[in-house]
Amino acid sequence: MKDCNQCGKCCVKYSNGGLSASTSEIELWEIFKPEIYQYVSDGKIWVNPETGEQIERCPWLRKMPNQEKYTCDIYYDRPDDCKYYPVTIEQMEQDECEMLEEQDLAKPKQAQKILDKLMSESRPGLE
Repeated sequence: MKDCNQCGKCCVKYSNGGLSASTSEIELWEIFKPEIYQYVSDGKIWVNPETGEQIERCPWLRKMPNQEKYTCDIYYDRPDDCKYYPVTIEQMEQDECEMLEEQDLAKPKQAQKILDKLMSESRPGLE
């Protein structure tokens, strides 16, 4: 399995209403990160604060100039949905994740163990 190359496929795919945030995450944003909280409406995230409409693409996703890479403006405060991704090899395959290599697809159970180890810091207690 390759390291993440910041292709942004996952961020783009799940931006348009495909992510959620827990009540505690939303409460933390409300208190400590009002610039993030302004994009929350009725428990839904990434909602345009002016129109109340779901934003098609995460407002915190930035394409790096002259590159096919993306960064996250709220990386350390991003929702758990983002922190925990990717969860399964099957999900990565469906999302055309560029971390996958041929040997991962040939031996998905072994690849899942590698993924779980790679992601252990992002999702403590969930492996």
